[in-house]
Amino acid sequence: MNEVKVVVAHSERATLRVGDVFLKVDADQARIDVEVEAMSLAPVPTPQVLWRKPPVLAITALPGTPLGRLGGPSSGAPAAWAAAGAAIRKLHDAPLPPRPGRAGRSIVALAAELDDECERLVTNRVLPADLVTRNRQIAQAALRPWTPAFTHGDLQIAHVFVDSDEVTGIIDWSEAGQGDALYDLATFTLGHEEHLDDVIAGYGTDVDLDVIHAWWSLRSLLGVRWLIEHGFDPFAPGCEVDVLKSRM
Repeated sequence: MNEVKVVVAHSERATLRVGDVFLKVDADQARIDVEVEAMSLAPVPTPQVLWRKPPVLAITALPGTPLGRLGGPSSGAPAAWAAAGAAIRKLHDAPLPPRPGRAGRSIVALAAELDDECERLVTNRVLPADLVTRNRQIAQAALRPWTPAFTHGDLQIAHVFVDSDEVTGIIDWSEAGQGDALYDLATFTLGHEEHLDDVIAGYGTDVDLDVIHAWWSLRSLLGVRWLIEHGFDPFAPGCEVDVLKSRM
């Protein structure tokens, strides 16, 4: 009998692995709709959809291994990071999907959410005021006009699989849609600043590093309380709080 492995689980969704099949359970069917649509449109390798019976989506496992994880070492050589950068560029250059994604939130709405979250972090003494204030200042650079691209929206390194320095697939597309390309690049390199140059080399074009740094701060500020409330630890070495401290 194949072992059932819990890949991730919290109050919003859960992913199980049974042999070579992943079972994604999500009460929000809109997220599954986005994921299935995005995988059908993306010009990069993605899992194959085996079947769908709400609230469960069954997809194939990908060959290779994740490039790494936030707070842990990367399993990939510089060539693997560059290959990932090239795959991300291919995605960003693809025809736009029909709807906005997580990386496509409006500047006004994002600024309001960020200001509210910063106030909560300080008021509830989750983080020191000087740490929040400094990173809010840095985050401002992300709040600027951008040209829409086909974005993944949650492009953590754990979602990119590689084998022999080649990208074998990208998973977890429920946040995909039109958005800011630099949001994807920042999410992908969050906590792994040492590989940013490799990613940009593979991406093949200059990017605004101040905006990348801004998205690191912004994404971390917005994520800390959510992670705590859902059983994750943003204070673990190399994770979101350390990312914020690195900007001081």
